[in-house]
Amino acid sequence: MSLTQALPSRSEEGRSQVWGSLTEHEREQLLRWNDTYADFPQVCAHEIFELQVDRNPEAVAVVFGNRQLSYRDLNEQANRVAHHLRRRGVRPNTLVGVCFERSPEMVVALLAVWKAGGAYVPLDPTYPKERLSFMIQDAQPLVLLTDKKCARLLTMSGDKVICLDDDWQKLSQESGDNPAPIAVPSNLAYVIYTSGSTGRPKGAMIVHRGLVNYLWWAIGAYGVDPGRSVPVHTSISFDLTVTSLYTTLLGGGIAELLPEDVGAQNLLAALLRAGDRGLVKITPAHLELLSAQIGMDQAACMATAFVIGGENLFAETLQLWRDHAPSTRLFNEYGPTETVVGCCVQEVQAADPRSGSVPIGRPIANTQLYVLDENLRPVGPGVMGELFIGGVGVGLGYLNRPDLTAERFVPDRFSGVKGARLYKSGDLARYRTDGTLEYLGRADDQVKIHGYRIELGEVEANLAAHPSVQASAVLAREDEPGNRQLIGYLVPRKGETVETDQMRAFLKARLPDYMVPAQFVFLDALPLTPNGKVDRKLLPAPSNASVGKGGAPQTETEKAVAALWSELLGVDGIGIEDDFFDLGGQSMTAVGLVARLRTAFDVNLELATLFERPNIAELSEAIDVLVLTSRAVASKTLPGAREEFEL
Repeated sequence: MSLTQALPSRSEEGRSQVWGSLTEHEREQLLRWNDTYADFPQVCAHEIFELQVDRNPEAVAVVFGNRQLSYRDLNEQANRVAHHLRRRGVRPNTLVGVCFERSPEMVVALLAVWKAGGAYVPLDPTYPKERLSFMIQDAQPLVLLTDKKCARLLTMSGDKVICLDDDWQKLSQESGDNPAPIAVPSNLAYVIYTSGSTGRPKGAMIVHRGLVNYLWWAIGAYGVDPGRSVPVHTSISFDLTVTSLYTTLLGGGIAELLPEDVGAQNLLAALLRAGDRGLVKITPAHLELLSAQIGMDQAACMATAFVIGGENLFAETLQLWRDHAPSTRLFNEYGPTETVVGCCVQEVQAADPRSGSVPIGRPIANTQLYVLDENLRPVGPGVMGELFIGGVGVGLGYLNRPDLTAERFVPDRFSGVKGARLYKSGDLARYRTDGTLEYLGRADDQVKIHGYRIELGEVEANLAAHPSVQASAVLAREDEPGNRQLIGYLVPRKGETVETDQMRAFLKARLPDYMVPAQFVFLDALPLTPNGKVDRKLLPAPSNASVGKGGAPQTETEKAVAALWSELLGVDGIGIEDDFFDLGGQSMTAVGLVARLRTAFDVNLELATLFERPNIAELSEAIDVLVLTSRAVASKTLPGAREEFEL
């Protein structure tokens, strides 16, 4: 049944209360744009995976370095763990923690939780222990699947921790057959924690029906084919991974798991390897990194499609691919975690503009998108409002947060479906006259940096928790185009001194790295508006001076490297122990620095070296070694050169 057919007849008065000042034509137009009904399987996600196992059991399902698992092997291993989880009491809507670095065992664990009937809570091992402890305490998982490497990070009693490596001998005794299904599409599939404006993360609850709707749509829309390889390069705590991992396994492809990444270098290396590669799910920041590091002749053979999501996409970022890889499809996918990864998509066409923000497009299958005013009434095309999301992808709300759930998940007055709700996204948007949506920014203090969603309030709350801080504020600044970063503003308590390194260490013990401000500004007082709120417009730009940790550069190499840092970062007085990234350097800045260092010293410096040696002393030492090695090699190739080169 279509959306139009589902709507009950309304009196003129009732219609105006719901539809506001929309004309009859605009109302019918909006209903037509949102008439997205499409059939999809009324089963749980793992049941579609099991069908792929039946179709082609010997096909490769997962690759990780030199290891690989067939669909049969992956399924049987997941089944053994699932049967054990059932014995431990896992049932529908039971939460199970999952904490692994990317590995085949991670995929086994995720599928096992579903097969047992439960829902998983991803726990990123790169998160600080304090954050992991909060998530475990809040979610109260029945058991936790991990390995002995990650187990030491987790504060959970030993009898509730199942290590797949240490416990495999016992687990392998379980049956390899598919457990009888007990979960239904309305049951939970996973709970992903996102940044919270109140100072603590919140768990978004997603059910199988919404997940399967998205995956089924994505498999068709993005052309997921059996046998094609798809890189999985992001954390399971980042819902971007839902697209790359599950569309692949449900569509019969090969999930190519990449080790924890450094500046997207593992992703770059994977894409440069020859292979039959399908889609690549990526953020705009990742795409910029790739564009800066590959040649024009390399772009065409990297992937059949780039699915780009996580933050606002600009057409300029797509230039390389549109010019030199015209057969690679480019999709701008929009969607909050609360509505299953993606709810809206725009495929970029050859004739589309070459500059400016790329539209977020139209709703996917079984999804409705409304742009509403402050009275929750639709506005006409061309008028800005807040984007509300409806349809089967809308999650259940936030775990243990009925207040926040009621605030962000509101009754759906448009669908005519009893109990239906809309998710209040906080994003500003407007419809074009052709039904395409444009993203226009945020209505609150949430920001996106490198695809990660950050509530400034959570960072501010953690800054304020420091005993020497009287007041604090956090701002996302982009003083240089393309270099957006968090800046922390602090007012120390009277008589107290707060050092930058001390504050950074304090936050890193509580927040993921991507939420720690790149720079800190110390003030006597925060600027306030007449009503006593922080006046963010008056918060100053960070100082362009460093404290010069470790002293001034001494060698010629150190001086040359420092000069380049100063030019790129706009920072003076850099010391040899200052960290490039602590001074505000980001991935794209790092790419530019390495390119210039290669030219200046005529060496093949790897980007990974900068991430591994991020201060001037260590980086200069690495450069000196490369220079000497290069000279030694050159001397041996010269006619009449000595066999040995004295360093």
